[in-house]
Amino acid sequence: MDLTPNYLTIVIKILGTLGLLIFGMRMMSTALQKMAGPQLRHILGRMTTNRFTGMLTGAGVTCAVQSSSATTVMTVSFVSAGLLTLGQAISVIMGANIGTTLTAWIMSLGYNVDLTNIVFPAFLVGILLIYHKRHRYMGDFLFGIAFMFFSLVLLSSAGKELDLEHNQAVMQFFASFDTSRYLTILAFLAIGTVITCIVQSSAAVMAITILLCSTGVLPIYLGIALVMGENIGTTATANLAALGANNEARRAALAHLLFNVVGVIWVMCIFFPFVDGVCKLVGYDPTTSGQVQRLPIVLAMFHTCFNVTNTALLIGFIPQMERLVRWILPDKGNANQEHFKLQYIKANLIQTPEIAILQAQKEVAHYGQEMQQMFQLIKEMLLAEDDNRRKEIFDIIEKEEDSSDEAEITIARFIEQVADGHLSDDSKTKTRQLLREIGELESIGDSCYRLARTIYRRDQLGKTFDSDQQGKLIDMVSLCHLALQQMNTVLSKPINEQDIRETYFHENRINDMRDSLRAWNINAVNDREYDYATGTAFGDLVGELEKLGDYIVNVVEARFGEM
Repeated sequence: MDLTPNYLTIVIKILGTLGLLIFGMRMMSTALQKMAGPQLRHILGRMTTNRFTGMLTGAGVTCAVQSSSATTVMTVSFVSAGLLTLGQAISVIMGANIGTTLTAWIMSLGYNVDLTNIVFPAFLVGILLIYHKRHRYMGDFLFGIAFMFFSLVLLSSAGKELDLEHNQAVMQFFASFDTSRYLTILAFLAIGTVITCIVQSSAAVMAITILLCSTGVLPIYLGIALVMGENIGTTATANLAALGANNEARRAALAHLLFNVVGVIWVMCIFFPFVDGVCKLVGYDPTTSGQVQRLPIVLAMFHTCFNVTNTALLIGFIPQMERLVRWILPDKGNANQEHFKLQYIKANLIQTPEIAILQAQKEVAHYGQEMQQMFQLIKEMLLAEDDNRRKEIFDIIEKEEDSSDEAEITIARFIEQVADGHLSDDSKTKTRQLLREIGELESIGDSCYRLARTIYRRDQLGKTFDSDQQGKLIDMVSLCHLALQQMNTVLSKPINEQDIRETYFHENRINDMRDSLRAWNINAVNDREYDYATGTAFGDLVGELEKLGDYIVNVVEARFGEM
């Protein structure tokens, strides 16, 4: 079809309107995530006790944020962070598919109701709230809604300007497709899938589908084929986000794809009876022309019936789906895994920064556990009776210290990326706390290396500790080990279940022992119980153990927000 200048102008207007629609929905979704903040994370994390509550949670969150992609990417993030099991994630994803049907109903409303009376007051109230900083997120939310509704008004207007129902070339083009053939339905299903994968927005493709159907150009069967393709194409977002993730996250994203593909397969087996049944529900006869104003409602109803029925059929088969995706993506062997292998932030899932904070928090807790294991090697080095064994342990600690430095940089970069996103004030504070935590944890690793180096240098000088020195050092190491255990308890559990006074208690005991051992060491050197070089090594170890205790306190204080 040759485009006249008028057609070209209208097409550009439609494309711009679709951009406005995507922007409005993203703005609304981001504002809701910032308003909900930690509460949204707790909802997804806690309200998944079984497959049905998980499904309802996914539906509710998606209805709230108006983006199934946002919900599924959040869910994949949770799986990657170890906060949701794969089975729980699949139930949430099923619910997200139900929740996203609300978008189609909103769009069908925009084609049947004049929304201009809502749009402009929403813009006015929204800008006032944005300037009133305390309620700026609510203002962003209203602006997002207003943009979305305004884009629907413009899209409906552009559809009328196109006047495609009177364009014989266009009508003949779509009439040339035999809607009774499955090959035609499959072709349009593929088109819907590809377009949705490209634009990364099922809402935009749904809007175009409604536009074409509402003008009477696109037959309802072909429109519904596009909608089914959108259901498959929308899974691309989560699968792309999970490409760099761990295996569990990739499995969750794959389960989303399989769920929608299975749904499309069974619908295709009964396509025409199913579509006719949906049309009958809304009082539309697909065999007759006219009633085009009902077509947006038919599309919305089909979208709802398809996703609700698909969920009802498959929710009982979540364990089987879980086994299938585990078979497709089996576990990889990790026999030669390095000590400081990151566990939770391998995924490129910064699309939902509020959720990514949980990944970072889990990774920091894991980092703390690794520091404790590294410190355990100091005790082994002190107790080792063979110089060669102590040299082996020193080499291990030296390598692990380098690995811990790399881990610190990787975690810090991840947190910085998260901090660049749209965060609530509480979450911004949390990112600052996490950055301080990893800095202090890395200092614990440095301290472990300095302790090991002091013992190694003592061996090179041919010096040894007597039983009294050895016993007192082991006692102080044990105190530091208890402090590390307490630190990791604080890092791994909710803050309201912790008491910072326990950490201060351990610190006071370490400080008292340092003062006692320093005085004892000076007297022992003066009394010629051992030489000055041995006493210096002993004093250096005591002083470094006390510094390690200070780093532990700093980590806990950062966790409690005492910056």
